[in-house]
Amino acid sequence: MGNKRSNIEDELCELNPDALFADGFDDAIIGYTRRCGLDYVVCYSYNKAIEILMADGSLTYEDAIEHMEYNVVGGYIGDNTPIFIEEVEPDVVVDTDTDNEEE
Repeated sequence: MGNKRSNIEDELCELNPDALFADGFDDAIIGYTRRCGLDYVVCYSYNKAIEILMADGSLTYEDAIEHMEYNVVGGYIGDNTPIFIEEVEPDVVVDTDTDNEEE
């Protein structure tokens, strides 16, 4: 059985051979996705990428976030740049409707 990156590379070869991969984050690959009017791109777990950055103990959580935002997510290289999804726990509900607060 091949690794996830090689499986995604095989599938994207037909869909978008120019899709880019983020070096060092193969274990954070979720799959691939597409956006309106654009080709398929590789999709990564933002949360897992943070874990990867912290794995060797050289970065704190805050440093890993800063590195991700500046060097990875902020490293746009065109339409074939991969995307990073911030996963939300299914049982976590965030109430953003402050206009309907009970008095």
